[in-house]
Amino acid sequence: MKSNNNRSMVVERYTITDRIAHTVHAVAMIVLIITGLKIYTGWDFMSFHTARALHMIAVPFLLAVNWILIPYNIFSEGHGALGKISHFKDHYIFGPKDATRLGGIIKNFFRKGRYPAFSIYDEEKGHYETKLHPVMKVLIVLEGTALFLIAVSGIVLYKLDWTVFGLPIGSWILSVGGLIAPLFDLTAIQFYRILHLLMTYWFIFELVVHVGILEFDPHVWKYYKAIFWSGKEDLSDTHYSEYVEKYSRFDAKKEHKNKH
Repeated sequence: MKSNNNRSMVVERYTITDRIAHTVHAVAMIVLIITGLKIYTGWDFMSFHTARALHMIAVPFLLAVNWILIPYNIFSEGHGALGKISHFKDHYIFGPKDATRLGGIIKNFFRKGRYPAFSIYDEEKGHYETKLHPVMKVLIVLEGTALFLIAVSGIVLYKLDWTVFGLPIGSWILSVGGLIAPLFDLTAIQFYRILHLLMTYWFIFELVVHVGILEFDPHVWKYYKAIFWSGKEDLSDTHYSEYVEKYSRFDAKKEHKNKH
């Protein structure tokens, strides 16, 4: 579709590497949750060895996506060091504008005002000002922390004396756990087992919030198509989105000047 001045309103929301990263992340996370709970609870829908094998296969995919591909995608946007920092801040850091949007979302819940746009594309700049729900900007930080904790705890649950290039990573992790665990009257391995399980429950909670609450709305389903398939967003659909046209601000200033 076109805007009133015949400019296209269909833009690239996600690159091919963005879509690959999100798809692999989603599949790996689901496999890890299911197999992890199978290992912990002893569900009998598959054997322990199969669950453990699938769990260990999914781990490197999840870590590679989150610690290599996603950072690459984030910092490949923007021009120059300052542009990349600005892009990262606008898209992934919860700021004052996000607080304002979140306030509007809460007001909308109580039927006071319109649900604010959280997907804003600036035609003049040629990129999004923001495209994440403000709650997701909070969840991203918490997810990154949870991912680190579940990876660290998973190392010693997999192998107590795990090493990399001769470095005793497993022993170091156990030593740190040995400092914290006594505070809870636990051994280091008990502490890490509980921590690993708690982080699993966190990811389940996040999945419910992300999919079951924030995006369980027919007007948001367009983003599923974009993230998993097309990569495109049609900003003529104004549900949760805003399209700032290239000359709109210039025209507004010109009109203001003519009036005076």
